[in-house]
Amino acid sequence: MRWLAMLLLLLSALTPVEAAETAAQRFASECSGCHGAEGVSTTPLVPSLAGQPSFYAITQLFLFRQGRRQNALMTAVAKDMSDAELRAFSDLIGRLPPRPPAEETTPDAAKQARGAALAQRLHCTGCHGADLAGGAQVPRLAGQREDYLLHALQGFRAATRVGYTAAMNETLAGTSPTDLEDLAHWLSHFTTPPR
Repeated sequence: MRWLAMLLLLLSALTPVEAAETAAQRFASECSGCHGAEGVSTTPLVPSLAGQPSFYAITQLFLFRQGRRQNALMTAVAKDMSDAELRAFSDLIGRLPPRPPAEETTPDAAKQARGAALAQRLHCTGCHGADLAGGAQVPRLAGQREDYLLHALQGFRAATRVGYTAAMNETLAGTSPTDLEDLAHWLSHFTTPPR
C-alpha cells in the first residue's frame, strides 16, 4: 500500500513545463523506436500506447520504476525517471489519440465470434468499458497489438504477470489457450470511435 500512497502523491504534483518538453523529446528519441512515433507499435510484443489513459500510464511507469513490473528494457528506462518525468510521460501518453492498429492478422469471423462471446462471459467491459477504451488504472484493449494481448493474457492466466491486483489472474484462470487466442484476436480488431 505504501507504493499506492506514493503514486497518489505523484499524481497530485504539478508537471513542470520543462518536464513536458523533455518527455516529448525523449518519447521521440527513446520510445518511438518500439512504441511508434504516434504511439502505435509495429514491434512484436510491444504494446501500442496511443489511447491509453494517463492514469494507467503513470501507474505502469511507476511499477517499472519500482521494479514491481518486470521488463528489463522498461525498468532501465523508468528507473531514473523523476516524479515530474513520470507525470509528464503519462500526460503525453494520455494525449496520444487512439489510432487504428496496423493489421497483424486478417480478421477471422469465427475467432471474432468466439472472442466476443468469451469477452461477454468474462465481463471484460465491466472494467475496460463498453468501448474497451479503459480508464483510470485500466488499460485500453481495443485495437491493441494481437501478439502483445495474447502474451499478456497468457501471463495473467498462468499468474506469472504481476499487476496491482489479482483480478485478471482470477478472471482468466479457467480459460484455454484457444480461448485466449480468440479473445486476443477479437480485441485487436475491435475499434472504437475516438473520444
